[in-house]
Amino acid sequence: MKLILSALALTATTTIALADGHSVVRMGTEGAYAPYNFINDAGDIDGFEIELGNELCARAELTCEWVTNEWDSIIPNLTSGNYDTIMAGMSITDERDEVIDFTQNYFPPADSAYVGLTADADTTGVIAAQTNTIQAGFVAESGATLLEYATYDETIAAVRNGEADAVFADRDALVPTVEESGGELSFVGEGVPLGGGVGMGVRESDGELKATFDAAITSMKEDGTLNALIVKWFGEDAATYE
Repeated sequence: MKLILSALALTATTTIALADGHSVVRMGTEGAYAPYNFINDAGDIDGFEIELGNELCARAELTCEWVTNEWDSIIPNLTSGNYDTIMAGMSITDERDEVIDFTQNYFPPADSAYVGLTADADTTGVIAAQTNTIQAGFVAESGATLLEYATYDETIAAVRNGEADAVFADRDALVPTVEESGGELSFVGEGVPLGGGVGMGVRESDGELKATFDAAITSMKEDGTLNALIVKWFGEDAATYE
């Protein structure tokens, strides 16, 4: 797949070469999962993870650049070396951890949720979910009929056009979608806790890079700036760190 390099998005004053060979760190993201990551009206990569990633790189004194990649091949393109990290709203799971490694989470475990055209939509019927997500796996095991789509936007479109009874996704991604729908879309039922929070994916061979970002994440948790970013992008009701 073609990779698209974004503009350099970092103002770190010092570039360090890690022992495992990193001087410029390529940060992989999807660019299609607001508010975690998206392309803004100016055509630039934007979102919670972009602002967070830039700050983590600055604290680690790393020069970083962003790379966008479609979700369904985002892990294979990390392991093959097309970029060095994944920051793409990726939940930490045992299955993924068998293929790549993760930093500690930078977004705490939070609910997934169903959204339909009405609050009583059938969550046991036909459910849309983005492919290769923990939500798709949950739906497949729930007994409902799973419709998988390459992008989040396609899952929402499937509900709007009647292909699916509901969509199942991260609640924090669904909140702005529901709010911006003008009453067209509604949450259905209670939230469903899944996964171990959202973390940065790295290759299993990049232990030093993982440790470097772990230290930067810890510093942001300790000084409150990570919580401030979460609230900025997801609102006062979002899960934060104590």
